[in-house]
Amino acid sequence: ARAALRAALDRAGRPGELPDMVWLTIAPGREEAVLEGLRAVLGSETLIVGGSAADNDVSGRWALFGPDGLYRDGIVVSVLFPTRPIASVYKSGYSPIGPNGLVTKAAGRKLIEIDGRPAASVLHEWSGGVVPISATVPQSILATTALWPLGRIMRHVAGVPFHLIVHPATVCPDGSVDLFADVAVGDRLFQMRGTADSIIGRAGQVAGSARAMAGGTVSGALMVYCGGCMLAMRDRLDEVATSVSDALGEVPWIGVFTFGEQGMPAGDTARHGNLMISCSVFAGPDA
Repeated sequence: ARAALRAALDRAGRPGELPDMVWLTIAPGREEAVLEGLRAVLGSETLIVGGSAADNDVSGRWALFGPDGLYRDGIVVSVLFPTRPIASVYKSGYSPIGPNGLVTKAAGRKLIEIDGRPAASVLHEWSGGVVPISATVPQSILATTALWPLGRIMRHVAGVPFHLIVHPATVCPDGSVDLFADVAVGDRLFQMRGTADSIIGRAGQVAGSARAMAGGTVSGALMVYCGGCMLAMRDRLDEVATSVSDALGEVPWIGVFTFGEQGMPAGDTARHGNLMISCSVFAGPDA
């Protein structure tokens, strides 16, 4: 990650400078380590936004392309030095519904035990059976948990907890659950709940918040929208696009659907989460 960042700065003719924003594209699996590497060079306050590559069926056939070619497993780092200020908002469309517990055993992205019990059994109870208990073979739960993910409180903003979302991916025969983000012993996980309406509406809310941060007028925007959310409401994507356009006004914007989202929560450093939404806007000419 550090080498890719330095190469990007050299290509931009700005070696040793801090960019206004880093746009990150990465193959799923090591996002937290990549962010740590970038922060080691940039510090904790530089805006890092991006998404993890995705494919059509979660078979690992994602790809990334950069100035040196195509990668199946790699990192692409872009550094931005725009002429206008940037504002960025990073949120989800989920709320906690009550059940929560401590991670008592985990290994990276494998959640093994919550409160000393097999993770699958606990999530089965919390979700009212949405998460199954696998018997003999691993079972994908990406689709079923798109509206029933987990959350971790990273900080409080104006007294309101900010939950970074974790997407359960697979229930394993041993009762563990594979995730799309790292967890650690001692993390408190909350059962989160979302609806199609909340996830659709949140895209416009995030875009509107970013526009307000930029002073009310913007010249363009970059959206990152979770691929899991997209798959959960594939037939209503026009509503997502409309909500963003209505919030931004008549300006160009482009978006990506990702299997992991990187962004900067308010008052925090850059984080990796799942089922998240970010909007980064370039301020208008009056800024």
